[in-house]
Amino acid sequence: MPKKPAAVLTVGEVARRSGIAVSTVHFYETKGLIEGWRTQGNQRRYHRAVLRRIAIIRIAQRAGIPLARIREALTDLPHDHVPNARDWQKFTDEWRGMLDDRITRLLQLRDQIASCIGCGCLSLEECPLRNPDDVLGDEGAGPRRLKLR
Repeated sequence: MPKKPAAVLTVGEVARRSGIAVSTVHFYETKGLIEGWRTQGNQRRYHRAVLRRIAIIRIAQRAGIPLARIREALTDLPHDHVPNARDWQKFTDEWRGMLDDRITRLLQLRDQIASCIGCGCLSLEECPLRNPDDVLGDEGAGPRRLKLR
């Protein structure tokens, strides 16, 4: 007879079954992404739904979603609820615009990087990467902004 999966997991079981380090489980908990509790013997326990939450966190991280945005998306999801397809659709709807914007910026970077002299000084009169349309040229030579739009 097959063994019934445990409804409650130790931190080691969560780490092993989700493929992450125990320290990552603790990190996710301190960031409010997952939630556990302590037994009378002061050991951490987690509802098995945490495995699906961690899978969502890992997928979102791989897509470049910041942890703060992941936490916001998971806020209304009870920790003992196994996220389903409807939940996943809600997450992806929330993240789609941010990802589309990032894709657009990366495509622009890819297309413009060939015109960069690549020396790091950014002293060109017009740099399409750091100074689109040379809007900072009136302020003088050299880098005026180090963050991409």
